[in-house]
Amino acid sequence: MQRRGFLMTSLIGGFSTAAGAAHADAIHTGTNGITAGEQRIKVSDGEIPAYVASPQGKGPFPTVLVIEEIFGVHEYIRDVCRRLAHAGFMAVAPELYARLGDLSKMSDVQTILRDVISKAPDATVFDDLDHAATWAAAHGGSADRLGVIGFCRGGRDVWLYATHNPKLKAAVAYYGPVKTEDTAIQPHSPLDVADQLKCPLLGLYGGQDKMIDPADVQKAADKATAAGKRVEIVNYYMADHGFHADYRPTYNEAVAKNAWNRTLAWLRDHGVR
Repeated sequence: MQRRGFLMTSLIGGFSTAAGAAHADAIHTGTNGITAGEQRIKVSDGEIPAYVASPQGKGPFPTVLVIEEIFGVHEYIRDVCRRLAHAGFMAVAPELYARLGDLSKMSDVQTILRDVISKAPDATVFDDLDHAATWAAAHGGSADRLGVIGFCRGGRDVWLYATHNPKLKAAVAYYGPVKTEDTAIQPHSPLDVADQLKCPLLGLYGGQDKMIDPADVQKAADKATAAGKRVEIVNYYMADHGFHADYRPTYNEAVAKNAWNRTLAWLRDHGVR
């Protein structure tokens, strides 16, 4: 596969510098009993790096696509994949921004937002995720038991991808913005298309999150519910944005554990497991 035009051909080592100094006590999940490591996934115009973790054995294992924050598939996202593998899932986290910038060398959040995130076409993100699901099904994952989770910007993409892929059984969005600027390459916000969800969606939000208006989240949920879709929104009133990210100062251990248990239950209760 040709790699011309891809600025990232391997994943970030360690934690992203753009997210600030990582906490020394950030969770590290080991690999005993699972298989985990970097893989390459063929996509429409080449190949992208991805982190994959799965239980040991033949499978097929229920598959969860993991959508990164704006910081790339760094150690936190990789650890999330390992946690899912220990829970019995194959987790696949493709580097969706590999074409647009080398996130391992970018330390300024505004630069990432301007030069990478805003230039990522939603259609390409969906296509890459579709290819990741296809890759998983050919490498020990299940084509029928498919879910998706994402964090921050990845939470937004969860909402949207859940309107795109009819094979999804369940979706979980961690503090994903539902009202974003519409552009030519990002033509819809989740609020625009919430009534088109193709699977049940769990939204996990922090009440102290200044970046997301809870009224907008509720509007999206109400729009979906009115269309006969299954959406559950959990608002942790004392939690901030990024409450699950154990390497960041906004981490809330009690809330993160509760949200993770809800995540696993949601996936299992809606056919991913």
